[in-house]
Amino acid sequence: MTIKPLIILPDPILRQMSPPVETVDDEVRRLADDMLETMYDAPGIGLAAIQIGVPRRLLVLDVTKEGEERKPLVFINPKVVRASDERSVYEEGCLSIPDYYAEVERPAAITVEFLDRDGKERTIEADGLLATCLQHEIDHLNGVLFIDHISKLKRDMVIRKFTKAAKMRGSRAI
Repeated sequence: MTIKPLIILPDPILRQMSPPVETVDDEVRRLADDMLETMYDAPGIGLAAIQIGVPRRLLVLDVTKEGEERKPLVFINPKVVRASDERSVYEEGCLSIPDYYAEVERPAAITVEFLDRDGKERTIEADGLLATCLQHEIDHLNGVLFIDHISKLKRDMVIRKFTKAAKMRGSRAI
């Protein structure tokens, strides 16, 4: 397993729509393993492939608490097929937008269909932190960032801050 560098805002790749994974094979499983290693190292609780520069509909999660045994989850081609009318608010952060957090309102419970790391069709019913994290990472696969769910004023401030930092580092900007 290899720790991969994270893509940071304002890199335009974060706004790309990720195409589906055509075949679940050893290459995809290796990518999932690298993503888990990268996520744990960051440390984070979720990571979409696009966040390491790979535009594929693949994400990994582990919402276990610190000190608990890890329970990594791999979602290939995930799709929300049901979302509750009930809403919940969580303070979200993102490995691609380091050290910035904001409250985001999302459906409190969702049902997601996906392929597991063996290519088997699965369905999961999620609520709480798992539902929030799944929605956050699926947004990444669609080129959407959690800051797109906050006010335009706050979003513009965050983008300006990260664009300025990228220019100072000599990185790609929007």
